[in-house]
Amino acid sequence: MSNLPSDDAGDLDWLLFRQDGVISRRQALCVMSESHLRHLVVSGRWSLPHRGVYVAHNGQLTHAQRIWIGSLAAGSGRSAPLAGVTALQSCGLRGYESGLVHVYVPMRKRSRSVPSYVIVHRTEQLVRADLHHGPPPRTLPCRAVIDAAQWAASDDRARAIIAASFQQRLVDGDGMRRALARLARLRRRCLITRTIDDAASGSDSIAEQDFLRLCRTGGLPTPTRQTVMVDAAGRRRYRDAYFEKWRVHVEIDGGHHTDVREWWLDMRRQNEMGIAGDRVLRFPAWAIRDDAARVTAQVRAALVAAGWRP
Repeated sequence: MSNLPSDDAGDLDWLLFRQDGVISRRQALCVMSESHLRHLVVSGRWSLPHRGVYVAHNGQLTHAQRIWIGSLAAGSGRSAPLAGVTALQSCGLRGYESGLVHVYVPMRKRSRSVPSYVIVHRTEQLVRADLHHGPPPRTLPCRAVIDAAQWAASDDRARAIIAASFQQRLVDGDGMRRALARLARLRRRCLITRTIDDAASGSDSIAEQDFLRLCRTGGLPTPTRQTVMVDAAGRRRYRDAYFEKWRVHVEIDGGHHTDVREWWLDMRRQNEMGIAGDRVLRFPAWAIRDDAARVTAQVRAALVAAGWRP
């Protein structure tokens, strides 16, 4: 974003500041003449990256400027709200960066040319409660998560986006359920609802959600997720899944377990649980999805050995 304008700056300077140096023709003609606008482009001071949208320099575009260009182009000179993953990135979501820009426009709006990287979604289901007016304008995180999940290329991608949004504290269960209730039509509604419930109850990693689903399909008891234990040194430790009645603990190892220091810390935690009398099973995250039958069999055997009767 440009440097903060001085106190005596005019409307144009403040508009360019708010919009990362991007302005539409409609906006520009409210503060200058058409001949002045044409002169800025012809002289090379401003560039025209897309029809009807200008940038107040002639250098390389930033990611933020590409977003503003897409928003203003889709909105025919007014800013269209960012949606889905694009809105989540503006809210701080990490790990899902993309060169695409998702925006919302009203269903009744006529089609207009947009840059190739812009995906326009038409809707009649966008209410004030789901909007943040910017800058830039965008859907609020809960609605953005739901949209990103329903537009995702696969079910796994949809679940991962929801899980990441909970992990990174962008959303909570109550807010997600309210946003969900406002949508009469929704692709993947059952999957999104189930994933929200899982994440809100503690399984906020995709592997933990996979394990919870494995328990359901395998006829196993439902474990408690992300419970807290206090080790011998008084430190708080989190358990991925715990069948408390039978004292069977399941640890799901993600990519961070390739780090030797993290691996040793986990070994110490496992030893402490074993000393206390718990049965501890450990599985890599990939096995929960790709070798579900073997994982189910081992968890079942541990529960039966601990006294569970199916």
